Amino acid sequence: MDIVCALRSFLRVADAGSFSAAAFDLNLTQPAVSRQVSALEAHLNMRLLHRSTTALTLTAEGKQVIPMALRVIEAVEALGESASSGGVSGKVRLSLPAPLGLHISDRLAALLNRHPKLSIEVLFREEPSDLVGEGIDIEVRLGAVADNDLVCRRIGWTAAFLVAAPNYLEKRGPPRTFEDISRHDCICSSLHGDSRSWLFSNGTDEVAVRIAPRLVVNSAVAVHRATLAGAGIAILSHILAVPDIEAGRLINLLPDFPPARLPITLVYPSRHNVPLRVRTVLDLLVAAMREDRLLASSSAPDSVETTLRSTKAPPAAPHAAA
Repeated sequence: MDIVCALRSFLRVADAGSFSAAAFDLNLTQPAVSRQVSALEAHLNMRLLHRSTTALTLTAEGKQVIPMALRVIEAVEALGESASSGGVSGKVRLSLPAPLGLHISDRLAALLNRHPKLSIEVLFREEPSDLVGEGIDIEVRLGAVADNDLVCRRIGWTAAFLVAAPNYLEKRGPPRTFEDISRHDCICSSLHGDSRSWLFSNGTDEVAVRIAPRLVVNSAVAVHRATLAGAGIAILSHILAVPDIEAGRLINLLPDFPPARLPITLVYPSRHNVPLRVRTVLDLLVAAMREDRLLASSSAPDSVETTLRSTKAPPAAPHAAA
């Protein structure tokens, strides 16, 4: 039995939820994948999957085997990459919130041109993923990360604006104080915990504002579109908001006390035997954060004008990341 091939098949079955789907992804027949998994179970002397005519689920032992199997595959891939003269190759699955996804999307073409054997699958997600269970190599998370089983690396800070469209403000008027916010139609993303509270900070003090949102969605892009349409006021990433503020499509509100900043953290399953393909994408993400001075710094800008200028600063030379 080829233990590496059997482990690959098991991981694919666990991720896809069926032998037939895994066989399609692996370009194998369904009986071949089934035989590999059965041989792996016999080799390990444990059942990894519960099988029935209608469902396929992991056993407790199968769940325990997944992270170990991933480490084996990573080590084999790292060995192959170090011994090969072909450079970076293979597929990287990357999950990140939509605004940051837009921030790096135009950088992906150059990376793929430099590495013809590299492929990247980008998932726009507003909620944390099961990295091991879903086979995700890297995820970018905003806010505190409490999972001690993951490698966490802070690479930057969010920057956001409280904004509204001019047509909305013509009808309702702009909020002048934090107390005014609760009387407005608020559009919220469910990305971070309590969507009934907004946190603002001037770099020294923090103010939590309770709100009663009229629209709650789990997509920052949807919040952006609804705000442009005049549905209410919202907190938007500077990546989404700055072009519209500069063009007059959105108005920045309460600029002296902007939304509080959150840490931007890279998370991945293991710091050992990280494949070259994954390290290459990690380098890209770190460089993308450093190119934007506002993302790279945790300090609050002196004013909205400083904030807007920061987004147009010339990119710094990228640095290598471990």
